Amino acid sequence: MNNFLSVKDVLDVEELVQLATRLKTNPHEFEQLGRRKMIGLIFFNPSLRTRMSMLRAASLIGLDTMVLNISDDGWKIETRDGVVMDGDTAEHIDDAIPVMSSYCDLLAFRLFPTLTDRVLDYEEKLLLKIEALSKVPVINMESATVHPLQSLADLVTIREYSKLQKPKIVLSWAPHPRKLPQAVANSFMEWTLKAGMDITVVQPKGFELHQQYTKGAEIMYDQKKAFEGADFIYVKNWSSYSDYGKTSQDKEWMITLEKLKETNNAKLMHCLPVRRNVVISDQALDSPHSIVTDQASNRVCSAQAVLTKLLQENGSL
Repeated sequence: MNNFLSVKDVLDVEELVQLATRLKTNPHEFEQLGRRKMIGLIFFNPSLRTRMSMLRAASLIGLDTMVLNISDDGWKIETRDGVVMDGDTAEHIDDAIPVMSSYCDLLAFRLFPTLTDRVLDYEEKLLLKIEALSKVPVINMESATVHPLQSLADLVTIREYSKLQKPKIVLSWAPHPRKLPQAVANSFMEWTLKAGMDITVVQPKGFELHQQYTKGAEIMYDQKKAFEGADFIYVKNWSSYSDYGKTSQDKEWMITLEKLKETNNAKLMHCLPVRRNVVISDQALDSPHSIVTDQASNRVCSAQAVLTKLLQENGSL
């Protein structure tokens, strides 16, 4: 694994899940692996779980860390090619990334889509440019279209809570007051399908994900019917792909404790942060169904597994 941009960089998903699970039990197994090495964590947009879990994961394998919040800590960066930089951007990405990678042994980036230009977002031009410019391995801490670190933690959580090889999993759209990317939903579909799981995605008409992420899954529009017999309900809002960036606050789709009665005593998952009583009701989120805290906790061992793999497979860099 030379980089970790998406599930496509992972040859064996189950092996990576097992490594993460092993590291959760024995977090200090490779505590010297990253000694005297540096990872740069670069945030183009805010983060809580991703930032803290990456810092913790890095420390567990001996990596030193640099953190840069682009909006607060550095010059405003220009990402477009061929522009005359006579505005408010002071540094070009073409110059910033080679410098960053000269300071670090690994680089991790958290990006965000425009949610206005579908072609630009789905081409992942910025992420791919960063990969091309970097002299060291690059980790995707969320980009315009996918969030692989979150999805790996999701799989670790599912394996932790289910003895079934193929539990019935439902990814359910939920309402939200703001337009949000499809990244978590896209990525969750990619990882669960690659792991050979039984996955259904349910959403209102007009909120279907791009077919490249859902091929092999069952597509439904009736939430109640989709929930029948489900072992896991993964809740997430995403804005429309077809009417790009459109959102909805249809309260009929909020997850409630009553709706979970249709399931096989399903475990309730969400990547967080979650808007209570908009996306999921208090009663459902605070019930024994909910495993969102454990899911978030698994971000550490999952990130640690990725860092370990990158260090091991690149000759400890």
